[in-house]
Amino acid sequence: MKKIALLGSTGSIGQSTLSICEAYPDRFLPVAFAAGSNVELAFDQCLRWHPQIVSMATEQHAEALSHRLEVAALYDTDVVYGTAGTVQVATLPDADFVVSAIVGVAGLEATYAAVLAGKTVGLANKECLVAAGDLILAAARERGVALLPIDSEHNAVHQCLRGGAANEVKQIWLTASGGPFRNTPLADFANITPAQALKHPTWVMGQRITIDSATMLNKGLEIIEACRLFDLPPAQVRVTVHPQSTIHSLVEYIDGSILAQISVTDMRLPILYALSWPERMASELTFDMSALSQLDFQQPDFERFPCLRLAYEAASTSQAHCIALNAADEVAVDAFLAGKLSFVGIPRTIEHVLALTIGGSPASIPEVLEADHAARELAAEIVAKQ
Repeated sequence: MKKIALLGSTGSIGQSTLSICEAYPDRFLPVAFAAGSNVELAFDQCLRWHPQIVSMATEQHAEALSHRLEVAALYDTDVVYGTAGTVQVATLPDADFVVSAIVGVAGLEATYAAVLAGKTVGLANKECLVAAGDLILAAARERGVALLPIDSEHNAVHQCLRGGAANEVKQIWLTASGGPFRNTPLADFANITPAQALKHPTWVMGQRITIDSATMLNKGLEIIEACRLFDLPPAQVRVTVHPQSTIHSLVEYIDGSILAQISVTDMRLPILYALSWPERMASELTFDMSALSQLDFQQPDFERFPCLRLAYEAASTSQAHCIALNAADEVAVDAFLAGKLSFVGIPRTIEHVLALTIGGSPASIPEVLEADHAARELAAEIVAKQ
C-alpha cells in the first residue's frame, strides 16, 4: 500500500489523483492533504478519506474546516494552515509518496521539504523546477529521491526515455495544442478577452494554466522544466504544435529513431504512471486508434507567441531570469483576468521584467523566494504603468 500526501487536493490534479485512489484502493491510500481555501471540498475529502492531517491556506480557513469536522464528530484529522502546514503535510512520516500539485511557487517550500525528507515526489507543479530546479535536483540526487513528472508532456518524455540511454538522446519534442488562438489573426490579439482565452480546445484546467496555454507561456515553462528534469540544454528541447494532442511528447535518438507516447487526453493516466512507477498497472484508460487518422505538426510562431521566445531566452540566460519569467507571468495573468491588462500586455510585461533582471543563481530557497518577490513587485509596477 502506497501512502500519499497530496499537495493541492482540491484542484484538478488533486481530484484526479483521488479518483485513482478510488479505482485502486488496495494500492494507494491518501493520508494527508493540502487543500488551499476550498473548505467545502476539503470537508468532503475528509469525510471520504479520514486523512491524518489537512492544511488550509489561512488560519480562518483552518478554523472553518475544524468546526465542520467537529460538528460531524470527525476527530481523527489534525487541521493546520499556511506554508508551515503544507510542509507538515509534505513531510508526514507515514507518507511515502508526495504529489506536488499546488499551482505556482506556493508549493515550492513544501516540495523541497518533501525531497529533503526522502519522499518520492510526483511533480505536477512545473514552477518548482522553473524557480528552484538546481536546488531541488541537487537535494534529490544527494538523497536518492525519485522525481516523477505528472505533467502529460514530461510524463510522456519519461516514458519514451525508457527506450534508450541518456547519451543516445538527440533531442526531445514537447507537443503543444496551440491553444484557442493558433489561427487567430495577429491583429485581433489586442482585443482577446479573458472569456475567450479560458476556452482551451483540448484540456480542462485551472485559470492560470489555461491562460498560459493561450499565450504558450505554459509551454515555455515546460521547456525549462524539461531542461532540469532530463539534464538537457534548451537547444535540445524542441516544441511542435500538434492540435490533436494525441501525441503527448516525443524523444528523438541519435540513430534517427523517434519514440512517441500516445494516450487519451486524461490526466489520470500520467498520475497512475507516476504513482505505480517503475511498474505499469492495468487501467481502463484505453486509446481510440481512430484518433490517429489525422496528425498535424507545425513549427511554433514566435511572433504570435512571444512568451515561448522569452522562455527560451530565460532558460539560456540564468536561474534568476527563469524565476522572473514565472513571477512576472503570474502577476500579468492575474491582471489580465481582472481586466487590468490586455492579452498582448502579458508578454510585454514579462519581457520588460526580464530586461531589468540581473542574472544569477540563488543558493537557497529563501533566496529564490526573495527573487520571486522582487520580480512580482517589478511586474506590478509595470502593469500599473500600462
